[in-house]
Amino acid sequence: MVRILLEILFENLGVTLDEEKFESLTGLKMVNMNFYPSCPNPELTVGVGRHSDMGTLTVLLQDGIGGLYVKLEQDVEDEWIEIPPIPGALVINVGDTMQILSNGRYKSAEHRVRTTSSESRVSIPLFATPKPSEKIGPLPQLVESDGVAHYKQVLFGDYMKNFFGKAHEGKKSLDFAQNDDST
Repeated sequence: MVRILLEILFENLGVTLDEEKFESLTGLKMVNMNFYPSCPNPELTVGVGRHSDMGTLTVLLQDGIGGLYVKLEQDVEDEWIEIPPIPGALVINVGDTMQILSNGRYKSAEHRVRTTSSESRVSIPLFATPKPSEKIGPLPQLVESDGVAHYKQVLFGDYMKNFFGKAHEGKKSLDFAQNDDST
């Protein structure tokens, strides 16, 4: 499914990737099982603070409780919308790697998780990411058509270290790969 979604996303950009490149973008897959216990005062807790995922795509299976919020606009500080769970549906998030590869045409989804006062919550995300040894950067075809590379090429392992080495502040992790000459 991840492969099909990526083919569609890249086709929309006018880019065709070979088998080796697809494998390099999703060569590492990680699954988390997140448990958020109920809390009598959920406004005083943070399930997971605001962040974007570092990988290429995230596939999320939610339970029926809810609590996932996505930020609506980059420039508006506190405009969030809850993503209601739909039985049998998966939530697909574009990650930072996809934003970098697309030279900013696709935006990684800034999101957060809140607890509830009534029920505990479970979510199971699958993260499709490059292997740590892979280099990521804007695809050359997109840089050529855009006339500028908004991100530099970085080793994904270095991006991971940066991502996990700092507190998450929204999408600040992308600053690590930001090309200073792209403004």
